Amino acid sequence: MFSRRLPSISANSRYRFRILLYALVLPLFLYISIYTWNWRTGSLDRFSAYTGMELVGWTLAPGQYVHRLLSGVWTKYVDLVHVREALDALRMERNRLMEELAQAREEVAEAERLRRILNFSPPSGWKREGVRVVGQRMGPNALLETIMLDKGSMQGVKPDSPVIAPDGVIGRVYRVGLNYSTVLLLSDPNSRIPVLSQSSRTPGILYGQGEGFPLTLRYVPVNSPMSEGEVLVTSGMAGIFPKGLPVARVSRIEGSETSLFLEIEAISPLSAILAEELLVMTPSEGLANENGHENVLKFEEE
Repeated sequence: MFSRRLPSISANSRYRFRILLYALVLPLFLYISIYTWNWRTGSLDRFSAYTGMELVGWTLAPGQYVHRLLSGVWTKYVDLVHVREALDALRMERNRLMEELAQAREEVAEAERLRRILNFSPPSGWKREGVRVVGQRMGPNALLETIMLDKGSMQGVKPDSPVIAPDGVIGRVYRVGLNYSTVLLLSDPNSRIPVLSQSSRTPGILYGQGEGFPLTLRYVPVNSPMSEGEVLVTSGMAGIFPKGLPVARVSRIEGSETSLFLEIEAISPLSAILAEELLVMTPSEGLANENGHENVLKFEEE
């Protein structure tokens, strides 16, 4: 009869068994020990809370950095938008102030022109009426060198009334409507004004030659003491213009071997193109009834 023998456990197997036992028992023992220690002291809870917060903090830190970065960029963008809006508002304010400044300068210039006109004292027997220039007709295509005024017969303007600026004569009224009138300028070839030289008192007739050309003074004898630079003023003959109003300044004098009269040119200090506010002179009733007016018309016709 055969006997049955049990297999022997080798030393190597026993070693592996111990390792497995330790691997199972030691963790369980450590867990129970740590649990008991934590239950008594609470240290592990505090440590895990601290460690968890640090872990969460380190995890959230990059996100917070990105958030702050993006928030800063957005804030700067919003600030730039506000700055641009502020700059646009400042530009609009600057443009408004520049317009107001230009308007103020225009008003100051107009006030200065009106002040000079209002300071003009008309000669005895004459009345003044302030007018504004509302139209012009000049140049080679114009039949007459004229400007249009904003007043007519309803405001007392009459034909042949002198039209002056603070610095001198512009012309005379040519046609009169109810509320508007036209002025024949000094520069028009049909314009003729009796004048005197202010210093030598030499008389003559001042003719126009067109816009942009000098005036000509005719019928001045060759032996007259007139000199260049002398001011020509209205002579007051026939009552069309008051006596003594400045008209032009002599710019050239030449003698002639074939004529009894000097060839004289004069330049008006005024430009009708730039005129805006003027004065219309009208004689009083007594002065208007004098007969000198007809004498000048006859003299011109001759």
